[in-house]
Amino acid sequence: MSELVTGEAVALELRPAKLPSRALAVLIDLVVAWAVYLAVTIGILASTASLDDAAAAAVAVATFVLVLVGVPIAVETLSHGRSLGKLACGLRVVRDDGGPIRFRHALVRGAVGVVEILLTFGVVACIASLVSARGRRLGDVFAGTLVVRERVPSGKGAFVPPPPPWLVGQFSGLDLSGVPESLWLAIRQYLTRMGQLDPQVGWAMAERLASDLVERTGAPAPQGVPPAAYLAAVVHERQARDARRAFGEAPPYVGGAGASAPHPYPSPPPNGSVSPSVPSAWPSPAPASSPSFSPVAPAAAPPVPSASAVDAGDDATPPATGFAPPA
Repeated sequence: MSELVTGEAVALELRPAKLPSRALAVLIDLVVAWAVYLAVTIGILASTASLDDAAAAAVAVATFVLVLVGVPIAVETLSHGRSLGKLACGLRVVRDDGGPIRFRHALVRGAVGVVEILLTFGVVACIASLVSARGRRLGDVFAGTLVVRERVPSGKGAFVPPPPPWLVGQFSGLDLSGVPESLWLAIRQYLTRMGQLDPQVGWAMAERLASDLVERTGAPAPQGVPPAAYLAAVVHERQARDARRAFGEAPPYVGGAGASAPHPYPSPPPNGSVSPSVPSAWPSPAPASSPSFSPVAPAAAPPVPSASAVDAGDDATPPATGFAPPA
């Protein structure tokens, strides 16, 4: 099952709709459209009873095209992919990249829908949806659209740990158009389950996914950044772009400035062996003048007293305390 990630990781996982829910939505739309068509046809026949047969046939064809084709196209365009039936079933039509549809997408879907839904009673649409891996009918294939589910149970959504605060926005210029959906899904599955993996196995898997992502984007990963943190930052950047494309704004960063990640990303195993200790927290950001990220050096240890001072014993001058004895 493929998933479209278009925004925040908690509630905006849009999944392709199945055939039963799509069929129910189309049935609701057809019932409403035919009811309106019959009402409009009766009213037109009553008002144009004096017309000849050719004029009456032209009016009937125009009414059919206007009510059963034009109105659904206008509704999908104005509602950004939500018709009455799709709204009742929790569905929505989006582009292949997750963005909202426009008039040309709705026009192609409506024109092809006349043949595969109205003229064939939905048989062609059902066969095409069953054959397609994502349940798309011919109108979706030609228009480049996809019907997705908007109502996804929150309990089933996997939590993707946020990236470190100092990595947010560092990959705004990265080209993500060449990354396939299968690689995004593999990265998300790793990020949601990395706390359950063996540290050495998880580190090797993160390095392999990071190398695949670098190969697809054509840009090297920053020096000193753990591969898991790099993957999380790139996923966050893609979600922010999808949210801006679909809703006009980026999702808020849940970690906030200075906040620590709820699931720290693992450090590399020393000398090829796995340490039984708890994985370390985020590495600190590099200074502004440094071209790459590197952890902050540990604080210097306190000075060790010299051997002469130790041997002096009581004769050594005691350190000043700032206290003066009374006269």
